[in-house]
Amino acid sequence: MDWAYYWEVAKPYAGLVILFALFAAFVAERRPPAVTAVVAAAFMLLIGLLGSNDLMSVFSNPAPLTIGAMFILSGALVRTGVIEALAGLAARKAENRPYLAIGSFLGGTFVSSAFVNNTPVVIILIPIMRKIAKVTGIAASKLLIPLSYISIMGGSLTLLGTSTNLLVDGVAQENGQAAFGLFEITQVGLIAAAAGIAILAILGPLFLPNRSNDNLSDQIPESQYLTDIRFDDDSDFVGEKISDISAFTHSGISLIGIRKGNVIDRLGFADHVVTGGETLVAAVSQEELLSLAETNGIKLGYAGNMKPSAPLDDDNTRLVELVIGPSHRSVGKSLPSLPFLSRVPARVLGLSRPRHIAGPTLSSALIRHGDSLLVQTDDISVGVLQENADLVHLREPDAQAYRRRRAPVAIMTFVIIMIAATLGVMPIAALAMLGVAAVLLTRCIDSDEAWTAIDGNVLVLIFAMLAVGKGLENAGTIQLIIDVLLPLLKMISPLWLIIAVYSLTSLLTETATNNAVAVIMTPLVIGIAAQTGVDVRSLLVAVMFGASASFATPVGYQTNTLVYAAGNYHFSDFVRIGLPLNIGVGLAACMAIYYVF
Repeated sequence: MDWAYYWEVAKPYAGLVILFALFAAFVAERRPPAVTAVVAAAFMLLIGLLGSNDLMSVFSNPAPLTIGAMFILSGALVRTGVIEALAGLAARKAENRPYLAIGSFLGGTFVSSAFVNNTPVVIILIPIMRKIAKVTGIAASKLLIPLSYISIMGGSLTLLGTSTNLLVDGVAQENGQAAFGLFEITQVGLIAAAAGIAILAILGPLFLPNRSNDNLSDQIPESQYLTDIRFDDDSDFVGEKISDISAFTHSGISLIGIRKGNVIDRLGFADHVVTGGETLVAAVSQEELLSLAETNGIKLGYAGNMKPSAPLDDDNTRLVELVIGPSHRSVGKSLPSLPFLSRVPARVLGLSRPRHIAGPTLSSALIRHGDSLLVQTDDISVGVLQENADLVHLREPDAQAYRRRRAPVAIMTFVIIMIAATLGVMPIAALAMLGVAAVLLTRCIDSDEAWTAIDGNVLVLIFAMLAVGKGLENAGTIQLIIDVLLPLLKMISPLWLIIAVYSLTSLLTETATNNAVAVIMTPLVIGIAAQTGVDVRSLLVAVMFGASASFATPVGYQTNTLVYAAGNYHFSDFVRIGLPLNIGVGLAACMAIYYVF
């Protein structure tokens, strides 16, 4: 019996079984999608559907390289405070013109998502949107789902907007198709977004839940640190009005008052002209606290007799966050009573207390058990602090100072990439790599932060699914599916074919991960286009939009998952508003694709 012959006959069906099992595993969610995809690729390698050379060849695909580079470039915009500045501008307008502020905030999200990976953007914007909700009195549950949906629509405007677009482009190029231009899908994206925004404006007030902000489990404000800001005698800020000092205008900084002797002037100090030696009292976020600590001309916090000699950016300087234990002998006393301030070179930059701000000033605040201190010290002194059993949870702070002086470099890097990509100077992958080199060289972002900004799960999933796609192609499974569908597809018009491809892609995306669906659908539609004579680019764009425009479930897209937890939503909330949006945006996108392509 010729087993080799029977195996060759069975290969397409074996690939089909693996494909069904893979999607079933995605739906079951017993393991993370990346793990499931890696196991499927390994199994294909084991049974011979995928050769070792085929496996190695997936690493030459430009899409994962571009996606990884865009993660780093997005991280550089976050690190330099660009995203925070745009969001803070909208937040400051919320009190006087709430609806204009919300509109401009969502508009900024829409535009930035076209060029920056929208997951870190939404992570940053969620707490700011909650602040806007609190100021305006609008329930946060009315705003967070639109935030996610708008970011998804914005991501569909350009090739760089989502990893799915880049992945479809990369797989298409491997199958002999011409590369997509940066703005080739923009016209379709604008039409689809216009339909989506209109549906959201009409149905949002009816279908979005109106839950009180008080019911949100994570509505507790982000940690605010009480700190004292003392102006040096030779500070550049001397002679300026407090309201004119740009360092104090960011959204994470709330000025409480100016210290005059033992009294805190909390009224009318905005027009006060700064003189050397004066002290401001402020409540600031951890990121802004660290940013202020690096600002020339001011001294932050409180230091004992042994002040740290090295600046904050020195290699020997260490930042640690510690919590006062219940048996610490300084509980009930003011900050200067802390013993370590007289034993080691240390400066307390700020004090954070759960649920409210301590006071009236940092130096006079009475310490409570559970207070968190952010301390600047050195390597040797960290060991001394660790030995103190009454200082608990000693660790490095999660946040980092914004590098706002390098923001123009990060912005210019992005602009140059956009222009060069539009003009076709180089492939987008090469331009993105040059951009990464630029932001690393100019220290817009440090190397360790850059590698952390890369979402490893996404890249592993993409590489594994590229291998699975190659295995399905080798097995003849793709051709088998095309042969089965072809008689039906030849009977329908090009418009209905576009709708069918979009609908299938969208349905699979709601149950599995969008990048996995994109890898499977791309070679499939290339084969269908070759057999039916329909323009292949129209079907590729349908896959891009179908795999990205996921509104009906909280698991179909990462930003939906983020707001799902932050807004205390139910699964049904997404179905109610997302299902009409899926249909409306899908029909608009398909009509636009048909007429544009």
